[in-house]
Parts: sequence; C-alpha cells; structure tokens
Amino acid sequence: MASTEPTRIERRCGHRFAQFQVPVLLRAADGRTGGAFTLDLSSHGALLSTDFSLSENQMIEMTLVLPSEVTLTEEMSVRCSARVLRLESHRERAKPAAAVRIERYEYLPRQMAAPHPVSSHVPNVRP
Repeated sequence: MASTEPTRIERRCGHRFAQFQVPVLLRAADGRTGGAFTLDLSSHGALLSTDFSLSENQMIEMTLVLPSEVTLTEEMSVRCSARVLRLESHRERAKPAAAVRIERYEYLPRQMAAPHPVSSHVPNVRP
C-alpha cells in the first residue's frame, strides 16, 4: 500500500536540543533590543519564541548562555550573528517563532552571562 505522505529529507547537520528553553537577548542592526527563548537549538541554527519584531532575511545578533548539556563542558556565554530564515505563528504558541541560521559566533567571558536562568521546562507545543 503506497503512502500519500510526502517524504521529508532531513537537511540539518547538527543535533537539535529541544529540551531547554534558553533565554536569548536579541539586537537588531538599528540598535533595537528584545528577548526570546529557544524552542530548539543547534550549532547552526535555532527556533526562537519571541514577539520582537523581525523580518525574513534580517541579520540579528543573539547573546545566550549555552547549558553544559549542550557544550559538554561548562556553561558558555555566546554572541552569534544570525539570519532570520522564516517567521512562524501557531495557535498552540503564545508568541510567534523565528527560525534563524547562525552564521558566526564568538565565546564571551563568563561575566557576560545572560541574566535569566536556563529552564529545562518544555512548553506543551507541537512542531
């Protein structure tokens, strides 16, 4: 019996961490700042829950603290340059989401840690 479901090809090359909600500070090129939380995160991209005004193809700066479960050593503060690939809105989510591709990142000194604790709580959302 043949399936009518389209075959999806996985293009991601890194492991995605969806079990952590990591707080993220966003900064646009015009200096505006806002907050977000990761819905999933990898070394090459993230899905961010945010109501910060973004547009597709926009470059943003993201600053976050990667938990030790992601770095496999200790928590690390990271600043990333990322491009907004797409914007999503779902009825199941309180806030819209933005899929971003990380193009460049740098590790920051420990004293520049994000002001919010990392949460391992996963909201009740479906992909």
